[in-house]
Amino acid sequence: MSKDLVVILTALNLEYQAVRQKLAGPQVHRHERGTRFEVGTVQGASCRVALGLTNKGNHSAAVIAERAIQEFSPVAVLFVGVAGALWDTARLGDVVMATHVYAYHGGTSEDDGLKARPRVWEAAHGISQLGSHLARVNGWADDTPGDGRAPQVHFGAIAAGEVVQNSKISAEARWIRQHYNDALAIEMEAAGVAQAGHLNGAPVAIIRGISDRADGTKSSAKDHNWQPRAAANAAAFATRLAVELVGEQEQVAMSQADKANTADKLKEHVTNTAHNSTVGIMAGSVKESSVHLNVAPKVTSPADLVAELDGFREHLKRHQAKGAFDDDIYTEALAELGFARRAAREGTPESSKRATMALKRLRGLIAEFPELVARLAPLVLAAGALS
Repeated sequence: MSKDLVVILTALNLEYQAVRQKLAGPQVHRHERGTRFEVGTVQGASCRVALGLTNKGNHSAAVIAERAIQEFSPVAVLFVGVAGALWDTARLGDVVMATHVYAYHGGTSEDDGLKARPRVWEAAHGISQLGSHLARVNGWADDTPGDGRAPQVHFGAIAAGEVVQNSKISAEARWIRQHYNDALAIEMEAAGVAQAGHLNGAPVAIIRGISDRADGTKSSAKDHNWQPRAAANAAAFATRLAVELVGEQEQVAMSQADKANTADKLKEHVTNTAHNSTVGIMAGSVKESSVHLNVAPKVTSPADLVAELDGFREHLKRHQAKGAFDDDIYTEALAELGFARRAAREGTPESSKRATMALKRLRGLIAEFPELVARLAPLVLAAGALS
C-alpha cells in the first residue's frame, strides 16, 4: 500500500478540473493500457493524489477504478462529482457522502411489474467515521460566494444506474423512489467503483455535490450555474478527507514503529525483582538489564556462613561428578571456596572482605552454570554483610 497516496476519480471533465485545482505540481502518469492519471500533492499538505477520469457509466468507472487500484495501491479510492437529489433533504450545493451504494438496475420483470433485485455495497467503516468527524468540524469548505450559505454534508444511500434521471413522474422515477426511498442522491458511477474496490480490497468513498433535483427541472442553464459549485464543494470535502486518511496512515505507521522499537528493547532488557528468593538469569545476550534482590539473609554469624559454604561445596562436587566442568576449573573453584571459608571463620571486617572477594572470583569460575551462580549469590551478599 502507498501510505501517502489516495486515488480520486471523476466522470466529467468539470469534476476533474475541480479536484485538479486543489493539487500542486500534478504530473502525468500513464498506465500501460493508455489510461492517463495525474499525480500531485494536495496544496498545503503531504498527501499525494492520483487523479483520473472515468467518463460516464458504472462499467467504465469500474474498469478505471480497478486499474487505478492495481497501479497505485492507494490508501483509498474516492469517487468525486455531482449528482441529483432524490429528496429535499440535501439542498443544491450540499455534499452527500454515501454510507452505502445501490446498483438499482438489478431486477426481474414479471406480469405484475418490475421487482427490484439490487446489489448493495457499504462504505468502509473507518472512512465513514472519518467523514462524519470531518463534517462535524465543518472547516473543510472553501469561502462561499453570493449568499454565503456554507454547504452541508449529508450521509446516506446513493443510487447508481445507467441513465440520467430527470423526472419525478416517469415510471422509472416513481419505481426508484418507491424501492430506494432512503437514497439521498442518484448518479451513474458509484456502483462500478464500489464493486472494483470490493474485489480489490480497497476502501471506497463516494462523494457527490448536489447540482440538481432529478425532478424534471434540470436544464443546461441551471447546470451551468450549479454543476461547478457542486463539483467544487465535493472536491473540497474529498481532498480534505484524503489528507485526513493519509494522516491516519502516518499515525498508524508511527505507532507500529514505536511498538516494534519497544518490543526490540524488551528483548534486550530484563528486569527482575525478587523478594525473599534466589534469582537466576539464563540468556544468550542480555543488555542494559538489572536484577534487584531483596533477600532475607540466611546467615547471621560467621559460623552460619561457614555452614552454607560447606553446603555449596557439595553442589560443586555433584556438578563435577556429572562432568559439568573440567578438573582445572573444579580445583580452582575448591581453592577459592576454601579461601573464603577460612576468611569467614576469622570473623573480622577485613576477613569478611577477603571472603567476599574469594566468592566473587568463584562466581567468575562458575559463570556458565546458572544454577550454581544462583545458589552462590546470597552467600556473596552474606559475606559482605558480616563486615
